[in-house]
Amino acid sequence: MRLMSSLRVSPLVAMSAMCTPGNHAESRVVVRAEPCLNAICARPFPGGRRSREGERMKKLWRRLNRPYVTAKSGTSDTGTEVDRAKLRQRRPRPTITSQEAARRFRAHALEEKGHDDVLRIGLKDSFWSDVYHHALTASWPQFLFSSLCGYLAANLIFAALYELAVSQISSPHPLSLLDLFFFSVQTLSTVGYGVMAPVGPVANAIVSVEVLVGMMVNALATGLVFARFARPRARLMFGRNAVISDENKVSALCVRVANQRRSMILSVDAEIALSLLRQTADGHLVREFHPLQLVQAHVPVLRFAFVIAHVIDADSPLTRHSLAALAEDEAEIIVTVTGTDEATGQSVFARTAYRVDQILINHRFVDMVRSNPTGRIAVDFSRFHDTEAHAPAPE
Repeated sequence: MRLMSSLRVSPLVAMSAMCTPGNHAESRVVVRAEPCLNAICARPFPGGRRSREGERMKKLWRRLNRPYVTAKSGTSDTGTEVDRAKLRQRRPRPTITSQEAARRFRAHALEEKGHDDVLRIGLKDSFWSDVYHHALTASWPQFLFSSLCGYLAANLIFAALYELAVSQISSPHPLSLLDLFFFSVQTLSTVGYGVMAPVGPVANAIVSVEVLVGMMVNALATGLVFARFARPRARLMFGRNAVISDENKVSALCVRVANQRRSMILSVDAEIALSLLRQTADGHLVREFHPLQLVQAHVPVLRFAFVIAHVIDADSPLTRHSLAALAEDEAEIIVTVTGTDEATGQSVFARTAYRVDQILINHRFVDMVRSNPTGRIAVDFSRFHDTEAHAPAPE
């Protein structure tokens, strides 16, 4: 079954009714390595997606190990001698191990939360040359733990330096390493309680260096914490599923996005692309992206919710693929949205991806905007992810 229906009315005329009700806006497979593949698929995946990702890796492994010609008979599925002769001239695709299939899958999977499970080889990532980016992108537990470890390490280093000149630090009692550690804490923060003080040139020189380091560290830490809090966040919400509706004889792929803030998002630009995982003749996997033309790619103001629609007409990349072919190619619908936050004036960005099993056929989004008895507009965000089935359009 193709994804499109015959186009009989203008897509712009049917835009308001296509996705929401009302007028609101070849041969035998090698199986010798599959037990090992089952062990790999049993490993935990980020976000608890072990079952789904494991099945996708199994399917990909079988696909990569599918030869042109069967190993014993050398026959093909075409059934003709000419086709058999042509296929014999080709070399069978080399079988790969399950570990290699898992590696290729993870290298081309489009995860929504990052690529922490991908090992980058041949790319030097110097921490100190990009420490600001690492500090911004680290999680809050990682950031706080790293800051605490750095703070303790700095004070231990200066405490060890004070130990070399302990006779030049005045104190009412003999000093231990712990006393020197807390003296370093007081000096680094420029508190100074007056119980301990440097009295010699070496101790004063160490104190001067530590005070300078302390001022720089305090300034940098304040800036990093502020930058982490001030990072622009879109607060955009995407529907749990995408839908394909063919009401009014117009077949369209629809994605709903909503603004979760009270302030509006200005000059919103949306983009949808079809991502396909294709296999080349030599068995390598490549990721292809095909842009999908939208009915309305630019929205001046996003206040509540908006439906991004792509009409599946004769020029649409979706027309050339069936649902089975899209699932075979590990197809995903990639959605990106950019805009400007009205309150902060900063650019915001959000993205999501839909697999084939997350696209509902002959469905539409439930209306979430209504008017209450007082005349005020009510937006029910609890119905944002809800969809309802509709009868398919008659042929």
